[in-house]
Amino acid sequence: MDLYYPLGFLLGLLTVGIAIYLITPRRYQSSETVANSYDEWTQDGILEFYWGEHIHLGHYGSPPRKKDFLTAKSDFVHEMAKWGELDQLPRGTTILDVGCGIGGSSRILAKDYGFDVTGVTISPQQVKRAQELTSEGIDAKFKVDDALALSFPNNSFDVVWSIEAGPHMVDKAKYAQEMMRVLKPGGLLVVADWNQRDDRQKPLNFWEKPVMRQLLDQWSHPAFSSIEGFSELIQETGVVEGEVITADWTQETLPSWFDSIWQGIARPQGLIRFGLSGFIKSLREVPTLLLMRLAFGSGLCRFGMFRAVKANSKGQSMQTNTEEMVQA
Repeated sequence: MDLYYPLGFLLGLLTVGIAIYLITPRRYQSSETVANSYDEWTQDGILEFYWGEHIHLGHYGSPPRKKDFLTAKSDFVHEMAKWGELDQLPRGTTILDVGCGIGGSSRILAKDYGFDVTGVTISPQQVKRAQELTSEGIDAKFKVDDALALSFPNNSFDVVWSIEAGPHMVDKAKYAQEMMRVLKPGGLLVVADWNQRDDRQKPLNFWEKPVMRQLLDQWSHPAFSSIEGFSELIQETGVVEGEVITADWTQETLPSWFDSIWQGIARPQGLIRFGLSGFIKSLREVPTLLLMRLAFGSGLCRFGMFRAVKANSKGQSMQTNTEEMVQA
């Protein structure tokens, strides 16, 4: 009988988590809903404790291999920089990090690549925490801003970069337009996002619809776009040189979901640090994490990568200009 006790205990905890999860949805109502959610997660410190400075998935290689959760997250930034060809750009390149969280990616881009980074988020508490975590001498600054109405003039940045911010955007077309607007001619747009399968090609079936509804309702998401759909929205801004390049990193990031749950087991000191209320808050997120793993593992959701170059009057991209400078 003792053999069944741990299993029964875990099932009991999961039942409690599901109950809390179902009665406390975080449905998207406005951008203020998103800001409040991130303010709360930042203030209590639980998300940072388990997920570190990077509030995004990790990159586990192709094919995926076992890797430390926090290491996989920082590796993601370097892999995205390589895929986006940022590693070919000179020091001092200006970058806007849209949806910067507490600044983990911004600091890597500034410290390891020598870029001049500005991070924006809709959460005042995230800005405050990002500033606290940024050491003197790291060229990264942060401010509160709305990705759907960026406060910067046209043609302000060499690169616009965004990781997993898109699901929170109620107007995906405006999101694409604003990022391209503040990008300099010849500049790079590099985006990583959670996406759903293109339901224009294959509609959601009887079980996928309620799962998607929960994924939207539990983490303040108004909607997911598809890789194909968001690529089209970027193209439709009318300022893209050539075609939007896309990639699917679902397999490279898939282990993140189980690893994020494992953090709560592998780091029991969190229970001491955050107490019973923190434990309940963490337990509440487990059903969503499991549904995310189900969705990404089954093909309902996909992890999309997007790269585009803003056209300029000379028809040259930023990479072309850089190559010419190197050759000279």
